[in-house]
Amino acid sequence: MGRIVLENVTKSFGDAHVIPPLDLTIEDGEFTVFVGPSGCGKSTLLRLIAGLEETTSGRIVIDDADVTEVSPSKRGLAMVFQSYALYPHMTVRKNIAFPMRMAGVPESEQEERVMAAAKSLNLVDYLDRKPGQLSGGQRQRVAIGRAIVRDPTAFLFDEPLSNLDAALRVGMRLEISEMHERMKTTMIYVTHDQVEAMTMADKIVVLQAGVIEQVGTPLELYRTPRNKFVAGFIGSPKMNFITGEEAAHYGAETIGVRPEHIQVSADSGKWTGKVSVSEHLGSDTFFHIHDTGLADTITVRADGEVSFKHGDTIHLTPREDVVHKFDAAGLRIT
Repeated sequence: MGRIVLENVTKSFGDAHVIPPLDLTIEDGEFTVFVGPSGCGKSTLLRLIAGLEETTSGRIVIDDADVTEVSPSKRGLAMVFQSYALYPHMTVRKNIAFPMRMAGVPESEQEERVMAAAKSLNLVDYLDRKPGQLSGGQRQRVAIGRAIVRDPTAFLFDEPLSNLDAALRVGMRLEISEMHERMKTTMIYVTHDQVEAMTMADKIVVLQAGVIEQVGTPLELYRTPRNKFVAGFIGSPKMNFITGEEAAHYGAETIGVRPEHIQVSADSGKWTGKVSVSEHLGSDTFFHIHDTGLADTITVRADGEVSFKHGDTIHLTPREDVVHKFDAAGLRIT
């Protein structure tokens, strides 16, 4: 079991209210991602669940037990941090086994759990090495292995891939997702990277200034963002926002169009502008377009074979069925 419920939870540091009253339920076995910009409260919220920060008010319940006043070591949770926090003088085997040794687990059981974790994380060949002999991705796998052997109620990940390069991030993202599929254990994952959130999560919690802006599946947030903040945060490149007469034509204060929902042409289209920058990524090309009279820049995601260069006139046509409309308060108009 690993159902986690936050009831009217708040957190303040002196006069600074970091987490206003907040309610959230994470179901057993879910992979939930907290996402938002720096300073939005996502790591603080994770630390409240872990017990590393005290709640100012409210309750935290794990599997029907109130753990608000329970120490971190007794909450049955395992946390993986951005820093690996490995013991440099210990082998991988001893690093993974360390929490079991501290808990007094028999040595025969320790070895059994270490081997099981090492096999699942492709670390068997590295068990006798020390952290200094490993790559960044391997060290992060050791840190995850140390969490696995505790057999926790839930795993808490605090931006665990931030120190890795792009290729390793993709690989570790897949490994963590596969681990969740195998173990079916509740996982809460904090990141500022919305691509990680979209590719890994069963459920995403979008935070801004400690407030939950929206909770939903990745596709729910992509297709039906409840406000401009969520619309602009979810999706890469970010959504284009247009105001003025064009938005009024749609009966909205602001309209939003995702870059991938704009068709480009050299001949005709609803809008016209000039190409400022082209970013060729192989399978895709991003065009940043000025002089449309709609916004400072309109970004378009096109097929990688489409070719326009700086200064070219380009014609744009949005897909009408996926134009998002927002009112003066920034809320979605359905």
